[in-house]
Amino acid sequence: MATVQMQRVAVSPQEQANIDAAKKNRIQVSNTKKPLFFYVNLAKRYIEQHNEVELSALGMAITTVVTIAEILKNNGLAIEKKVSTSTVGMKDENRGRVVQKAKIEIVLGKSEKFDAIMKMNAAILAPEAVAEAKK
Repeated sequence: MATVQMQRVAVSPQEQANIDAAKKNRIQVSNTKKPLFFYVNLAKRYIEQHNEVELSALGMAITTVVTIAEILKNNGLAIEKKVSTSTVGMKDENRGRVVQKAKIEIVLGKSEKFDAIMKMNAAILAPEAVAEAKK
């Protein structure tokens, strides 16, 4: 059986910072582990902190990623920066062979209206939170 050897490549501090930043704002979406709006709210938080978020998914979860992106875009919170699709080889546990799975990555950026919309939402929700606390 052939072995694959990894080769180390020198990376400048600037490139390493870019790599680390990309990892911090990536959300790997599953359509079974968490509810849809968990990911929507997490994406809002990442956009707020990093000015962009990368949503990625494999197989059946692709529809969930597209739905999250559309919710954020339709609410005026995000703009679409990049969409990429590919296939990934994954080992099938039952049959022991490599199976190709579809993969999608969507990068969303902060819209110009993001801060205003978030402030407006906070103002609307604040009185409701006070009423809940009094109960």
